[in-house]
Amino acid sequence: MRILIADKSHSIYAEIICQAIAKAAQIRGTGIAKREPDYINAKMKKGDAVIALDGDQFAGFCYIESWSHAKFVANSGLIVDPDYRNIGLAKQIKQKIFDQSRIKFPDAKIFSITTGLAVLKMNSDLGYKPMPFSELTDDQSFWNGCQTCKNYDILQRTNQKMCLCTGMLFDPKAKQDPKPKKHPFDKKIWKRIRELKQSILLKKDKK
Repeated sequence: MRILIADKSHSIYAEIICQAIAKAAQIRGTGIAKREPDYINAKMKKGDAVIALDGDQFAGFCYIESWSHAKFVANSGLIVDPDYRNIGLAKQIKQKIFDQSRIKFPDAKIFSITTGLAVLKMNSDLGYKPMPFSELTDDQSFWNGCQTCKNYDILQRTNQKMCLCTGMLFDPKAKQDPKPKKHPFDKKIWKRIRELKQSILLKKDKK
């Protein structure tokens, strides 16, 4: 398995990647904006993407987006082919794209919004901290990307202050402990928090 910084030579996988992203978004029902091959190709040519290959077989992908004049970046479109799931590949891709983000945008804050417990854990392991949406980018083009999510009406109703997703942020200027204490990621707690948010926000939406 090779996990590479994508370049123009990987453009042959753009259509496959778009189909994989669209299929995952349909299954999840939330969270992944639809992308076209030209957009994916542009990311590859700029070195703003990571691709995982098993020989010549596509296995996974993720890309970088920048917002607010590169003050904020997000690692988006994380996808793993179903045949390569449950082997730790997503974590490896996440680490690779995080490292590339730090190299290309060393002063940028890296943020994420997600409902997935696995992504929450990966973010936590990388040093992301839970943050209210107000601490994330105010670039409207980012939030417009949520329009393809079935919960977009909740985001609108709360004036983009809250949704079912959890916001997380890595701030490179925040003081980093050289020997950080390992805090176990408790899935039960995060699952309960997600369920409470769903109960509150979806209940309000039905009124």
